[in-house]
Amino acid sequence: MGFALSNMQLTSTAFDQGGSIPSQYTGEGEDISPPLNWSDAPEDAQAFAVICHDPDAPLITPQGTYGFVHWALYNIPASITHLAEATSQHTQGQSDFGKPGYGGPMPPNGHGLHQYYFWILALDNNQEIEAGLTLWQLLERIEPSVIGMNRLVGTYQRD
Repeated sequence: MGFALSNMQLTSTAFDQGGSIPSQYTGEGEDISPPLNWSDAPEDAQAFAVICHDPDAPLITPQGTYGFVHWALYNIPASITHLAEATSQHTQGQSDFGKPGYGGPMPPNGHGLHQYYFWILALDNNQEIEAGLTLWQLLERIEPSVIGMNRLVGTYQRD
């Protein structure tokens, strides 16, 4: 399938599509992951991965990657359809903060409104993937297995 939107839906009780991310889920607040729920996954999904990426961050690496990675979470069993707030379950990848786990939005002061893309990816296998991968390593590894995906976009701005 590759990377194309599917019928899956990703929602949060913390913010609406295109809405402002509450400060408790940011680097200025408690810096905890928001609750997420998904539905309409493909019937043959065997596992899920969740990503949070800020494409508005003006960063491009020598490898050609762009934006800022706030979260990569994977090895989520197919039986799971939600993540609780501040989850510590499943396998944490490496964020661009240089550590595993979630790191909330915190764009530079005066940088304007940023969009944060929370992605849910459905995979057609449940191959155990080692902890600590960067987003780009994870995507390279799982791309052939992605059978469904969609996103929830939240916004955040510092004054």
